[in-house]
Amino acid sequence: MNGATLQELVAEKIKMLYSVSRELEELFPGRCYTLDGYIVGSIGEALASSYYNLELFSATKETHDAKGPDGRLIQIKATQIDRVSLSSEPEWLLVLKIHKDGTFSEEYNGPGKLAWAHCGKMQKNGQRQISLAKLQKLQIEVPASDRLKRMM
Repeated sequence: MNGATLQELVAEKIKMLYSVSRELEELFPGRCYTLDGYIVGSIGEALASSYYNLELFSATKETHDAKGPDGRLIQIKATQIDRVSLSSEPEWLLVLKIHKDGTFSEEYNGPGKLAWAHCGKMQKNGQRQISLAKLQKLQIEVPASDRLKRMM
């Protein structure tokens, strides 16, 4: 399957998920049926695997989700909102924003140490948050030659 076909297939499935979410919200006013948690994370990992040629680890692996073609360990974070949360400092961090039209954008592709140093304080749940705006500013410090290469 080529990149364009894969992106179209994923985009169509994401649109379907949002459609079901809206239908449930209409049926049950006052309740939110946002696509968050595991589903967004899994979609992000699948997209990252396909687009960056990453080898995904089992879902139970701590800190890192994949290995890059060059051997570096990568944590993949996907979100639909304006921030992500980290539980520990990864070697490399790839943050994707999933859009309602089924597309995604790369928000950060850089050293985990840089992002971790700019996260907020540890919360009761053991996670530290960082905004996409902050990650986008940090991205400028990462040379393009060091970033994971997008294959498609």
